[in-house]
Amino acid sequence: MKGLASILFIYLFSLVSCCDQVNRSQFPEEFLWGTSTSSYQIEGAYLAGNKSLSNWDVFTHLPGKIIDESNGDITDSHYYLYMEDIELMHSIGVNSYRFSLSWARILPKGRFGEIDPVGIDFYNNLIDALLLKGIEPFVTLSHYDVPQELEHRYGSWLNSQIQQDFGYYAEVCFEAFGDRVKYWSTFNEPNIFIRNGYLSGEYPPARCSIPFGNCSTGDSSLEPYLAAHNVILSHATAVDIYRKKYQVKQRGSIGIVLAIFWYEPFKDIPKDQAAAQRLLGFNSPWFLDPIMFGDYPPEMREILGSRLPIFSLRERRKLQNKLDFIGINHYTSLYAEDCMFQPCESGNSEGETFAFESGEIDGQLIGARTAMPVFFVVPSGMERTVMYIKDRYNNTPMFITENGYGQASNSSIEDLINDTARIDYICSYLASLNQAMRQGADVRGYFPWSLLDNFEWLYGYTVRFGLHYVNFKTLERTPKLSALWYKQFLDDPKMLKQKGNDLRLQSLPT
Repeated sequence: MKGLASILFIYLFSLVSCCDQVNRSQFPEEFLWGTSTSSYQIEGAYLAGNKSLSNWDVFTHLPGKIIDESNGDITDSHYYLYMEDIELMHSIGVNSYRFSLSWARILPKGRFGEIDPVGIDFYNNLIDALLLKGIEPFVTLSHYDVPQELEHRYGSWLNSQIQQDFGYYAEVCFEAFGDRVKYWSTFNEPNIFIRNGYLSGEYPPARCSIPFGNCSTGDSSLEPYLAAHNVILSHATAVDIYRKKYQVKQRGSIGIVLAIFWYEPFKDIPKDQAAAQRLLGFNSPWFLDPIMFGDYPPEMREILGSRLPIFSLRERRKLQNKLDFIGINHYTSLYAEDCMFQPCESGNSEGETFAFESGEIDGQLIGARTAMPVFFVVPSGMERTVMYIKDRYNNTPMFITENGYGQASNSSIEDLINDTARIDYICSYLASLNQAMRQGADVRGYFPWSLLDNFEWLYGYTVRFGLHYVNFKTLERTPKLSALWYKQFLDDPKMLKQKGNDLRLQSLPT
């Protein structure tokens, strides 16, 4: 296999201790097992084939925005190496692949310009190659990135024109790819890119105001809610188009993907319990409640009042289309400490929830640390997150669209490839997921993040989430121990019992 610098020998008769808790036979036969990526994070080729600049192309070239001053200009070069990456997936044995389309690659100027046939051809070739290997495409329309053209023209998510643009883009994709794509998600983590783009200003377009952030322009008290309103209505516009013109003949489904943290009260007292509920309400329900119930969550209405936009009767009718599934990106749980009635002892409140959120309060960790500062290993949070979504949204079908473990890139190559901590993490979270399914949660698939080490947004290349190690100088891919474990998990429903505490590769890439 191209990309291997040496032959890999591994003791597959030995597995880390948690893996006897779960096996594939505990999940439905039709369950989707995949991997997950996004266009900006792996494609590279940022100006190939008439593609225009996206907001992230522009943002990452600004000094001081990314921790290691890197960008996604090349990243994994998946645009050129996608056939190799499909072989990696096929070798593992996954039956689905979650990826996103680059809006700027398909419509460089949004609805103000032509469709780029080179971009369409790239995704057609990718989709066809996946299907030839028996891998189901699971496609996200917008994973953080939008054409910079729309930011220049009218301010992207702050302007209602974006609803028309997103609807046009969605229909181009339904028309071009929908005969073969059966799973569509409109957005990935709008609760993250809106909060970070318009409240704290850490993401593009870097708009915020004090005390939430120190940006040159923006209003953190209003703009996040206006931008979110336009995202929700853009989702509704795309779903309306799909329902009316494409779903019956294409026989697909459409949903949305949210980042969902679980929150545990720091102390078992009513005010911290209330703080945890507020943080949960300001998280995924910010977007899911309007889609499912036609209005913002009461947790937000109570605090924000008139600062939350109102849905018109026409907009409510469009929202009645709802969605077919909810995608859950779950990595971690955090403590919640109340700050509503008195200042938090631990620090400032997060956003406007009057609650402090952290994985460590007064030296007490909620779980083991990972290389991502806000991600801790708390397997029980998976079950609690899924049950929360199940109960709040009448057990709408769910997919775990992201779940993964970050390693520090400055670790040795040996430690990066022998990633037993990632195997432990996946095993324990899958066991927790299975507990939720045993209680009736309608979960239909699991996609670990990520297929490859890649560009991790503000963290650049300092954190690695991949099942495959990538040498970013040569672009060679090497399966990590987790990729080989995942293959064994998918091959052998009973799995193997632990016979030792250590798994080591016999040779490593040079």
